[in-house]
Amino acid sequence: MSKLEEKVAAYVAEAKKLNLTLDEKLIAAVAKGLGPSIYNADAETVAGSDKAELDRLKNNFLVKKLGLKDGPELDKAIGEVIEQVGKSNRNKYRAIIYALLVKKFKKESVYA
Repeated sequence: MSKLEEKVAAYVAEAKKLNLTLDEKLIAAVAKGLGPSIYNADAETVAGSDKAELDRLKNNFLVKKLGLKDGPELDKAIGEVIEQVGKSNRNKYRAIIYALLVKKFKKESVYA
C-alpha cells in the first residue's frame, strides 16, 4: 500500500466515523490534488477557528481551483462544512473538508 493509499484509507475511515456520505474516489482525487501537503501534520488539517486560514481556503481552493465567485455564500458553506466535520474535532482533515465543499458546490467534474 502506497503512502497516498494509506492516507486515503485514513480519510475514508474518518468520513465514515463522522457519518459523512463521501465517495472514496472523490476523497482519493482530492487527496492526490493536495499533493505533498497531506504528509505534513500541520498542513493536513484545517484550523477551523483561524480566519486567515479559512480566507486562504476560500481564495485558493473555492475561487481559484473550483472557479466559484467570491461572496458571502462561500464563507457560509465553509462554516457549514466545518460544522459537519465538528468544530471541536481536532482532525479536520483538509481532504475531507475539500471533498465536502466540492460536493456541496457540485464541482465533482474538477476532479473527474
